[in-house]
Amino acid sequence: MAAPLLQQVDRQQYLIRDSLLIRTRDGASVSVMVVRPRHQQGPLPVIFFFTIYTDEVNLTIAKEAADKGYVGVVANTRGKRLSPDITEPYEHDGNDARDVIDWISRQSWCNGSIGMYGGSYVGFTQWAAIKHGVPPALKTIVPSAAVVPGYDVPKENNVFMSFVYPWVPYVTNNKFLDNVTYNDRGRWNNMQFNWYHSGAAYQTLDSMDGTPNPIFRRWLSHPAYDAYWQSMTAYKEDFSRINIPILSTTGYFDGAQIGAMYYFREHLRYRPNAEHYLVIGPYDHLGCQHVPAPYLNGYTLDSVARISIHQLIYQWFDYILKGAPKPALLKDRINYQVMGTNQWKHVSSLRQMNNDTLTFYLAPQRLLQQPPTDTAFLPQQADLSDRNSEFTGNYILSSLIDSSINTANGLMFVSEPLPADITINGSFLGQLQVIPNKKDVDLGIDLYEQTPDGRYFQLSYFLGRASYAASLEKRQLLTPGNINTISFSNTRMISKQLSKGSRLVVVININQNPFEQVNYGTGKDVSEETMTDADEPVKLLWRNDSYVRIGITH
Repeated sequence: MAAPLLQQVDRQQYLIRDSLLIRTRDGASVSVMVVRPRHQQGPLPVIFFFTIYTDEVNLTIAKEAADKGYVGVVANTRGKRLSPDITEPYEHDGNDARDVIDWISRQSWCNGSIGMYGGSYVGFTQWAAIKHGVPPALKTIVPSAAVVPGYDVPKENNVFMSFVYPWVPYVTNNKFLDNVTYNDRGRWNNMQFNWYHSGAAYQTLDSMDGTPNPIFRRWLSHPAYDAYWQSMTAYKEDFSRINIPILSTTGYFDGAQIGAMYYFREHLRYRPNAEHYLVIGPYDHLGCQHVPAPYLNGYTLDSVARISIHQLIYQWFDYILKGAPKPALLKDRINYQVMGTNQWKHVSSLRQMNNDTLTFYLAPQRLLQQPPTDTAFLPQQADLSDRNSEFTGNYILSSLIDSSINTANGLMFVSEPLPADITINGSFLGQLQVIPNKKDVDLGIDLYEQTPDGRYFQLSYFLGRASYAASLEKRQLLTPGNINTISFSNTRMISKQLSKGSRLVVVININQNPFEQVNYGTGKDVSEETMTDADEPVKLLWRNDSYVRIGITH
């Protein structure tokens, strides 16, 4: 009964064209909808949303833009909605988005100013659109939780992750979204556990599932961050040409944070004076795009952190596209919420987030702040053919605060109690010296606060392949029996006040679970290795001058 009434309201308030097909430079088609406010005369600035997710919310997104005095344009990845082409995630979005921007700029209802926003995949499409330079009409982008294909999805530090596998049929099985297939958790759990317990090669996941997944297999054929991935989004010198103001948002507990921070760091590396603002707080993947919930995985957000990111985004658009005042939160380039203080801080560079560092060296079950005076080694081993032991877990935990932590395949190191309150800021990093018995290993490095009452708070973590520690673009195998250096820094940043009496805890584990590749260490392509490659257990000897470093503010 309501549908005809809603349609009547739409006709009264909007001019809607929802069945447009825009021709791309290479002859493909992109499905586009345009919503204009009916009673506003003359050309307007345009809010453009380019997404692979084709569902009813897209019309709402366009209508919201019209409600706020813009023209709303939503386009879908080629092959989606009305497009007759094949959908190949990530591969064409940059050029296709540029072509739609060019089409928008030539329409009579466009005043020559376009802004883009959106999160996750839609964050990626914005950076992809400006890879080869900024189109003249595009005045700003607002990427939230922006992913970097090949960098943080479908792999992290070159370890492939299986949670992405069902996403492929979800977005490619039909012209819209295959929710039935995607939400069949039993199917995907069976696939992962059957593969894990069988010991088969990772590249046989689709055989375990029973349905071919050629896109996932194509991804597996590019284990390094190579030209295939680099061609999809902004890379190195591409950032030097990006000369428009940008607002990026992410969260300490956003699974895509390392992607969002990659774009931010690389932009400023290649264009140091870029007008690029960052907002980051205790948010997860959705919270840093929309409106964060007051509680996150057992943690209660400080009241000042409970802001509407979505409202901030439109304040930014009004500032850039309509000349309104700059959003009050953006007092400097980096705007971050310090958990536990109910305060936002504002600095002009990541380096300025800290006035000191804590360096901890590895000792048996301890983190020491004094470097060792003599050389010693700490042994660690894991039998990767064992399928009955506890799984490692290098990811954002469903409960950030717990009475125990996962030490599977791991060594645990604990600091002395902190003598005073401190604030940790930024990403932790480290340099590990190790004698392995294999040519490679996948490592998890998890950082916790142990509060005075004995509970653990997850602060950050690293998941990565040792052979890519020096460069994600070139594999450099370890030398068994010799000392090898494994440096790491691509971890998730956080800002949190730690109380006097708290301890810092580091767990280093050899990654092994049903949800990511298992690296047996032969030096072959990890996707081709099987359990028979496990041979003897992985054995590591960590030298005691290995260290972990954490930025702090007193």
